Amino acid sequence: MAMKINDECINCGACEPECPREAISEGEERYVIDEKKCTECVEEGGSKCVPVCPVDCIVKA
Repeated sequence: MAMKINDECINCGACEPECPREAISEGEERYVIDEKKCTECVEEGGSKCVPVCPVDCIVKA
């Protein structure tokens, strides 16, 4: 399962550099997560993007 960024995203960009798989990119309306690349950072001990999000908009897809 992958993570996704919901409509609460404020486009701050804090999550993008945290992703070790480069699955996060700036979309037209908000940042987006490529579900094919996202592994929820299972190998790294848990999602790296979730803790840095100031509005808690990154959730399980």
